[in-house]
Amino acid sequence: MQSYKEEFIEFMVESGVLRFGDFTLKSGRKSPFFMNAGGYVTGSMLSRLGKYYAQAIHEQFGDDFEILFGPAYKGIPLSVATVIAYDELYGKQIKYCANRKEVKDHGDTGILLGSPLKDGDKVVIIEDVTTSGKSIEETFPILKAQANVEVKGLMVSLNRMEVGPSGTKAALDEITDTYGFPTAAIVTMAEVVEHLYNRPCQGSIVIDDEMKARIDAYYETYGVK
Repeated sequence: MQSYKEEFIEFMVESGVLRFGDFTLKSGRKSPFFMNAGGYVTGSMLSRLGKYYAQAIHEQFGDDFEILFGPAYKGIPLSVATVIAYDELYGKQIKYCANRKEVKDHGDTGILLGSPLKDGDKVVIIEDVTTSGKSIEETFPILKAQANVEVKGLMVSLNRMEVGPSGTKAALDEITDTYGFPTAAIVTMAEVVEHLYNRPCQGSIVIDDEMKARIDAYYETYGVK
């Protein structure tokens, strides 16, 4: 596993973004782990987060794109932090773009923030986590309504590796099948377990034998077969 992935896994735990215990997800599933990207709240956290995203995007999708699109609302700070990091790490000027939930009809009008979109633009979409693919269902039509852009891929921070709405494939794979662009994550939940299992993080072991058994049982029910 690349070193930046190992650092990112520990960073999620240190930041309180990835937690282990008993959680009820929006889907109603009872999960032994929970991720909340809203926990990245300080300048240093967002600076580090942007660099992890930039490294993953560079590794998975290369540099052949001009726009990083962050769906409202959590995608907005993610896109801003990542374009700054991309400039610092790779010396490439990527523009950020995001959507508003409501169209603005005065001043800086329209549904978009940041860079406007034009035909032929190559776009990477950035999100925190995708469980059902619902956000892309909302985001993709917005992008296509603004211009004839080419989506180079979707990058999320954590691939939960759960089945999507079809009940047969992972949510990220369903997005690829439906929309035709690749998807990737900084880390997968399998990588998280591999790195943290019986390994101290922040002075304690967050995935011990009991938690590992609970995670395995969860994937027996909700994981991709």
